[in-house]
Amino acid sequence: MIRLERVIDTLPQGLTRLRDGARRDGHRMLDTLVAEWISGATRFERPGEMLLAACVGEALAGLGGLTREPGLPGAFRMRRFFVAAAHRRAGVGRALAAALLADARHRRQIVTANAAAGSEPFWEALGFVPDRRGGWTHILVA
Repeated sequence: MIRLERVIDTLPQGLTRLRDGARRDGHRMLDTLVAEWISGATRFERPGEMLLAACVGEALAGLGGLTREPGLPGAFRMRRFFVAAAHRRAGVGRALAAALLADARHRRQIVTANAAAGSEPFWEALGFVPDRRGGWTHILVA
């Protein structure tokens, strides 16, 4: 069973292991998450923003966030989205994305994503379409 928890005051237990997995896959987005969290630059606390941790049992299986899109007024951006290799294709990413997108879809807001190489089919299955005009790779017009 996948349990989603909103991250508010402290980064979740197990983040070091998840970050190590991201690094092994060649991704540094969780390094950026930690640095920006510590500095206070990005805390996912403005209206409409959130950071969610996905847990399977006691393990941190994935993480994903939604922030305001700086390049498009009124829009949001999927950020720091990563699912551990052991939990891929088990619904973790879809559960995270659905929870993050629920409010934006309800309000019919635009959401952008910068899809990592190979993850394009995942984002497109959620309704995002390729669009590279504004520094992102995909856009969802909810």
